[in-house]
Formats: sequence, structure tokens, C-alpha cells
Amino acid sequence: MKKRTIEIMDTTLRDGEQTSGMSFSVSEKLTISKLLIEELKIDRIEVASARVSKGEFQAVKNITSWGESNGYLNRIEILTFLDNGISLDWLLKTGAKVQNLLTKGSLNHLTHQIKKTPKEHFKEINESIHLAEKEGITTNVYLEDWSNGMRNSKEYVYDCLDFLTEQPIKRILLPDTLGVLSPNETFIFLSEIIEKYPKTHFDFHAHNDYDLSVSNVIESLKAGCHGLHLTVNGMGERAGNAPMASVAAVIRDFVPNIKINLKEESLYKVSKLVSTFTGFRIPANKPIVGENVFTQTAGVHADGDSKKNLYHNDLLPERFGRKRKYALGKTSGKANIRKNLQELGLHIKEEDLKKVTKRIIELGDKKERVTAEDLPYIISDVLNSSDFKEKIIIKSYELKHKMGSNPSADVEIEINGILFKKSGTGDGQFDAFINAVKKIYDINKLNLPLLIDYAVTIPPGSNSDALCETFITWKNNNKEFITRGLDSDQTVSAIKATEKMLNII
Repeated sequence: MKKRTIEIMDTTLRDGEQTSGMSFSVSEKLTISKLLIEELKIDRIEVASARVSKGEFQAVKNITSWGESNGYLNRIEILTFLDNGISLDWLLKTGAKVQNLLTKGSLNHLTHQIKKTPKEHFKEINESIHLAEKEGITTNVYLEDWSNGMRNSKEYVYDCLDFLTEQPIKRILLPDTLGVLSPNETFIFLSEIIEKYPKTHFDFHAHNDYDLSVSNVIESLKAGCHGLHLTVNGMGERAGNAPMASVAAVIRDFVPNIKINLKEESLYKVSKLVSTFTGFRIPANKPIVGENVFTQTAGVHADGDSKKNLYHNDLLPERFGRKRKYALGKTSGKANIRKNLQELGLHIKEEDLKKVTKRIIELGDKKERVTAEDLPYIISDVLNSSDFKEKIIIKSYELKHKMGSNPSADVEIEINGILFKKSGTGDGQFDAFINAVKKIYDINKLNLPLLIDYAVTIPPGSNSDALCETFITWKNNNKEFITRGLDSDQTVSAIKATEKMLNII
């Protein structure tokens, strides 16, 4: 079967930035642009709206400068407006070469928002396209609210398409601006258009208001669409846009006649970085990139994985640069715990495994979250085993925070029976504590892992006056692991999590 190659345009940096309450910095936009094109192998990236701000202008200049140096300039696109050439002039000053011109795709928007006739609107579009052509700028055209246009003013949409297909443009971009389409409508509307204009390149731009964006994307491909607009983590206005990771996986597994250039093993890495930059956490159950989606919880599933992979599907975590995990809690069986012990390189007797399993189930009943790195401590407690006793003990610490001065920490740590004392300062009390620990480890010529995530929660069923849990994710020798601390004081719970980390490494 001959495969048809589909263009992927990422609009995380433009439409995705319309996610409520967030924006990217100048340096973040450049970093993400590089990852999208060079790491993920995205065909095109829409990086900004014209005229937004000075910061946006500088970000685009940096991206186009990098793009020109590396032969990517024609893959970098800017949203522009019908404003008598003002946004086109803005684009030219940034060094960009492609405009995505925003026009009206429904008679409702045309009549009530910009209050113009179709003839007046088409004249404006024509002038903008030809002005861009004179300046050597490639034009793609958005038909805003196209989906409602097809529902309620189809004659206008076809008049618009008749006009546009005679213009010197490269692509027509068809957005479901308000996320209102059903999969059936998506297929019918796009099939009609693509059949009527077989020589025109059409992109489909889905929104996720009804959680149908991925289904609509698949129907757009069945209808013959030539390009898709996606965002990392499904970011975007309201419920967001079609999520890149889910679409990529579905295309590979369910649409065999379609080929995309996207490198799926890099999806998780880029997803995590964008999440870090935005501060918007990825839902734990989000397909492909969520923390829990490759985690087996029930013991029977872990047992089945050991018996000819009975609980695996085609979404193997290795496809996306990830590994399968086995959760620990009240539904854990011995198989789950054995899998985690193997990962840690630990071996215990069968009768001892039963005791450890019983304790983990008890902790789960109390709604306590257990991580794999807690296992040595549980074993030590349950079996009273000296094999897993702590070798590194934080003997004491004094944290100081005075207005007008940096927080400081005095720390005493015992390493294999020898006591070390150091002081440190930092941006916060925990940062000061970590800097003091680093000094002690430097003395001993020991390396600390990187702290890559830090989450504080109130345990379920607790309240803000009681305990808080701190989960810290560390990276050591390319391996990530999580340690947990529990205390009524947030900083102290982080210190307890750090003490566990020191013993694990």
C-alpha cells in the first residue's frame, strides 16, 4: 500500500500560547522551536501572532535568525491580520517568510464582527496576498469559524474558496475554531471541499471542546486532508487543540496509508519540557505522555505481563522513550512488588515478600502513596533487616530566613559514621539546605543527582493544618526516580525526601 505523506504544523507557540494564564519567554520559544524541528522532526511551526508585543517580536527574530542559519526559514510561520499591511510589515521586520493570514470563514463572523460584505472582504484579502507576494512572502490563508460556516453559510464558504483557489497562495487552513464538529461532519465537509478543489492543499485545525479533536483529525485524513495542526500536550484556548502525541500514535496504529515525519520517541521528552516551561502539569492519565499511562496497578496485570505480556497493547512505552512501571498500593500483588524489587536489584525470600506485600496493602488502605524507592525502608521496617539500614543520616539542620537577606542553612550529615558540617545559602530554605549538602558531598568527592521536579500535596483525606507530602523527582546517570517525604512542615518533608535520595544513590 502506497502511503500518503501528511504535513504536521505545530502551533504550540501561537495557538497553544492562548492557554489561559500562560506565556512563553523569548528564550523558551527559541528552545521549543529547535526541539520541534530538529528533535521531533515537525514539518512546520507557527510561532507567533503579529503585533502582540515587543517580547514576541524579539522571540520571532531569534527564531527566524536560527532558522535562516539552518535552512528552516520556510518552515516558520506567523499569524497575520487584514490590517492594511501593518502585521505584514511586522513580519518582514522579524525576518519571517511565511504568513498565515486570518480571514473570515463564516458569514456570521463576517457580518457581525468586521461588518463587511463578502465583496469588500475578498478585496482586502486580495490586496494583502499581493502585497505579501511583492515582498517575497509566502501566504497561507485561515478561514476562521470555517466549521460553523459550513453548517450555516455554506454558499459563502464556497464563494470564498472559489476566490482563494485563484489566488497565489500555498495552503488553505480550515479551523474548527469553536470545536463544534462531530467526526461525521468533519468527514463530510472536508470530503466535499477536497473533491471540489483537488489541486489545493488543505490543512485541518481541530479544537477539543467536546473531546473529539483526535477523532475529527482521523476523519479529516480519511477525507483526504493534506496537513494537520497540532499542539504539544493539546495546549490551546478553552479545552485546547488536538494533542500531538495522541494523534501521532493513532495515525501510526490506525491509519496505515498515512505517513508522517514526526519522531514519536521524542514526544515524551518534548512534552515534559513544555510542561516545565508553562507550569501546566500533564494530567497523570493523559494518553502517551501522562505519568500513569504505562503503569500497571493491579497485581494480576503485573503477573500477566510476566506470562507472555497478556496485558500489553500496541502502545508500548519504548516507542515513546518510556518504560513500563508497576504501582505499589492496596491493589498490588506480589507480582507488582517483585517487578519493583527486580528494578532496584533487590531479592528477598518468598515468605518475606508476603510480609512486605501485606505492609504495602496496609499503607494503601491509609491512602499513603508508596514509590519503588520506599521499598528498602519498608523491608527494613517489616523484616527488621540491617541490610537496608540507612548509611547516611541527616543529624541536624538549622534553617534561617530573615527579611532582606538570603535564606541560609546549617547542616550536619553523618556518612558511614563520620559527621560533616557545612552551611549554605539559596533562593529559599530548601535551596539553602541543598547547597549545604552539596558542599559536604564535594568534600567527599561524591556527586548529587539533578532535581528535576518538586511537587507538594496534601494527602487525600487530610487538611491544610495536618501533614503535607513532598515528592521529588531526581535524575542520576540518566535514570529518574522519586522520593517522598511526609511532615507537617513543607521544607522538612522535602528534607526527609532528600535523605531518602542520599541513601538510594
